[in-house]
Amino acid sequence: MRRFPHQWGQARHLRAASRPARLPKPLSPGRCLMHRCGAVAIVGRPNVGKSTLLNRLVGQKLSITSDRPQTTRHRIVGVLTRDDAQLLFLDSPGFQTRVGGAMNRVLNRTALQVAQDADITLLVCDALVWTPADDLFARRLGRHHPVFLVLNKIDQVADKARLLPRVQKLQSDYGFDEIVPVSARTGKQVDTLIGLCASR
Repeated sequence: MRRFPHQWGQARHLRAASRPARLPKPLSPGRCLMHRCGAVAIVGRPNVGKSTLLNRLVGQKLSITSDRPQTTRHRIVGVLTRDDAQLLFLDSPGFQTRVGGAMNRVLNRTALQVAQDADITLLVCDALVWTPADDLFARRLGRHHPVFLVLNKIDQVADKARLLPRVQKLQSDYGFDEIVPVSARTGKQVDTLIGLCASR
């Protein structure tokens, strides 16, 4: 991760890409400590819980959550400041497999650009559903920086023993840097995910 001065407080909404940032007041020089700082992209197909995960990661409702695809069309940035690191989270549009429409092509380019601009990419998918869209996006991400697979909605998995063989197969097929089962809705394992991001 890159290092920047600690100039923000606890988790808060920094900006939406469509309007200028309104930065919080900087800390006094005596409290301005050097932090490891990195951008974390949240990507994946529609309706896997990316925006819900962003809201859970930063502890505020920043991004619109909806069952309708294409709800998120622009990057939305949230900041989480810890004692050891500052994480800047970037939301993205859901990756579209129907690329015939101009809007879908724009959304796909935006999602990939968000991932390329980040220091870490979180590829979010449903814990028990791996689709052709998930496969396509996973292969297009490349491995220029760490890519974590986030298996969301584990609160809906009655038999948790089913997760282990899925994790093993996905790791074997794609070689993710980390695979983290979470529930964005309940917050389960989200602290673990934050810790892994901060450690990079």
